[in-house]
Amino acid sequence: MEYHFSDRVLTLKPSAIREIFKYAADPSVISLSAGNPAPEAFPAREIAEISRDVLANRAVEALQYSITEGYAPLRTHLKEYMKSHHQVGRDFDDILITSGAQQVMDLVTKSLCNEGDVVICEAPSFIGSLNSFRSYNARLRGIPMESDGMNVELLEKALQEEPRAKFIYTIPNFQNPSGITMSLEKRRAVYELAKKYGVLILEDNPYGDLRISGEPLPCIKSFDEEGVVVYAGTFSKVISPGMRVGYAIAPSALLQKMVVCKQGEDVHTNIWSQIICDSFLTNYDFDAHLEHLREIYRKKSAVMLHEMEKEFTPYITWEPVTGGLFAWCTLPDKIDMLEFCKQAVLRKVCVVPGNTFLTDEKEPCQSFRINYSTPTDEQLVKGIDILGELVRDMMK
Repeated sequence: MEYHFSDRVLTLKPSAIREIFKYAADPSVISLSAGNPAPEAFPAREIAEISRDVLANRAVEALQYSITEGYAPLRTHLKEYMKSHHQVGRDFDDILITSGAQQVMDLVTKSLCNEGDVVICEAPSFIGSLNSFRSYNARLRGIPMESDGMNVELLEKALQEEPRAKFIYTIPNFQNPSGITMSLEKRRAVYELAKKYGVLILEDNPYGDLRISGEPLPCIKSFDEEGVVVYAGTFSKVISPGMRVGYAIAPSALLQKMVVCKQGEDVHTNIWSQIICDSFLTNYDFDAHLEHLREIYRKKSAVMLHEMEKEFTPYITWEPVTGGLFAWCTLPDKIDMLEFCKQAVLRKVCVVPGNTFLTDEKEPCQSFRINYSTPTDEQLVKGIDILGELVRDMMK
């Protein structure tokens, strides 16, 4: 039978990262391509304790249907936590529990965008979000990244030229893939431009709690007195990605539309997972847990950076690593980046080619992304050694 696909999905392509995972599944291959938390970061003992208690004493609550907005105690605790720790949330805001932060991108786009509307994105940016926007036939306008965040002059130019712009998508902390953190000055500038031109900001913050050096910066949502910012948070990088619990904090009028859209997608987020997250927040020392994660990534990043300094210099450069899970590496102009990534796979090392993260994958790109959270220290050292040998061979 011949299948006729919808216009919405006709041009969508498989995630390059997921395709790379097929190679990475080979145990002989060193995967520096994933974005997974470190295996030792999972609070498995605590989750087992909570699960035993839930199934022994609250089984029906965990196994029955629930409301779309999310598990009420978790919503309450998250509101209190985000207000006290990040000054996020106003009287006009509400909170929706989602199936991972990825669903926030989907629901915001579904609620706001008609075909041909524009989403302004950092370039590069997270491929999962870009594909969510593309799936609704939104047009992407990329804004180049600088060392302290997107170029605000080009952002304003895009806002002037794109009357159908619906929102600005940004990952301000340890951006995926570049690892760049947006400066306080640019956070305020982006917020003021959104107000000036009447567009929303979708602030995606999966890595904000994983700062390993420097002082934390306020969320853009903490400035929000006009209801122009949607905040996307998640437990994927701090408790478990497999549990699929994220959340959106947004003005109530928009959130109500997102709730209706979610009802048609999955009815509600997994209730057992929500109860686990709520119990972990309230019955365990969550701040101590976050510090434990930071120490894990502080040590792993130090291993990576030491080896990169030894093996990559002087040919490959990289952005400073102050948090998150990634290093963004740039090759000399004389080396073909895609060929480098292909040759790396042949040498049993997987990295992610940088053009994957662009709004237009055909644009020139000399960068690739390394993940340092998932591999063991030994794999990090060996994988970077192989990449260093490869770049020296290609420079010859």
